[in-house]
Amino acid sequence: MSRHVIDRAEEIPPGTRRVVDLDGRSIGVFNVEGTFYALRNRCPHHGAPLCEGPVSGTMLPSDPDEYRFSTAREHQIIRCPWHGYEFRLDDGRGLVKPETSRVKAYRVEVEAGDVVVYTR
Repeated sequence: MSRHVIDRAEEIPPGTRRVVDLDGRSIGVFNVEGTFYALRNRCPHHGAPLCEGPVSGTMLPSDPDEYRFSTAREHQIIRCPWHGYEFRLDDGRGLVKPETSRVKAYRVEVEAGDVVVYTR
């Protein structure tokens, strides 16, 4: 397992993200209300830069051209900027077919004020 110091925690404030290259992989590091998450920056659907997508809650069933969001998982879901596929920040599982649709999630720790991502 490789250990990567990304930055000081205060340099990635809540509500922001940082995309970094680690071991030749693009990885997005997110600060959601003081909790850090890291995901591979590649949507499994068509390879979109997933970590450029919005972080919000999930969509609720609605009529065409009507967009309703759930606040139950507010700030816990990332949506692909190309086709709208949604993934959980905590484990990378897709909201549709979570057993087969997922993005690689990485362990993130704050150690002595540093944001550290662990890769294999």
